[in-house]
Amino acid sequence: MEALLEFARGPLFRLSFAIMILGLIRILALDLYSAWEAYRKAGDKTLPWNLIITRTLHWMFPVKRVINSRPVYSIISILFHIGLLSVPIFLFAHIQLWEGAIGIGWWAIPKGLADILTLTTIACGIFLFIGRISNKASNFISRKQDYFWPLLLLIPFVTGYFCTNSNIGASGYQFLILVHILSAELIFLLLPFTKMAHCILMPLSQFIANLAWKFPANTDDDVCTTLNKKGAKV
Repeated sequence: MEALLEFARGPLFRLSFAIMILGLIRILALDLYSAWEAYRKAGDKTLPWNLIITRTLHWMFPVKRVINSRPVYSIISILFHIGLLSVPIFLFAHIQLWEGAIGIGWWAIPKGLADILTLTTIACGIFLFIGRISNKASNFISRKQDYFWPLLLLIPFVTGYFCTNSNIGASGYQFLILVHILSAELIFLLLPFTKMAHCILMPLSQFIANLAWKFPANTDDDVCTTLNKKGAKV
């Protein structure tokens, strides 16, 4: 078990982290290249930059959405994402792991705050999962992975909390910490290949959406030719 833990903490962690980073960089690069190609071919190259920036900021800091639309659900979702990002990055034990893997460390949040964020994330994740399976509109547009992801994301938080806040034997601790590490590494591996990649793509969504309507020059003629309506009276 000890050898397996060392492998999970070392080579497997570095491999899964590298795959995640390279995969997200690939997705970002492909989207930026496609956006550049669309802009280069566009007939009208003017873009409403003020509107794009405003809508992007509203998405990243959704204060108005929280107040006006589904405030309870929105607040719970925001708290869930805060814990989802802050605990893995700023927990002291995680920083030691990051430092051992990539050679870089940073300041850590106090353990008491980390425990509060962990429990909040677990509670909010369970609420969001129940809300998804009980909402008919969500069920209609959800795929199987949409139910799998919230549960997978909660596994590192549940196992990590038990490892640091319960009196369990050495074998039980080793098992839970192994599940904790492997579940986190599975998340790393799946991130670039699922809809969760929106974490890097969503800030570009407003730019892409506005760019999508900038049709290339002569698009109208090409459409008429394809439909065999070239020269026809409208």
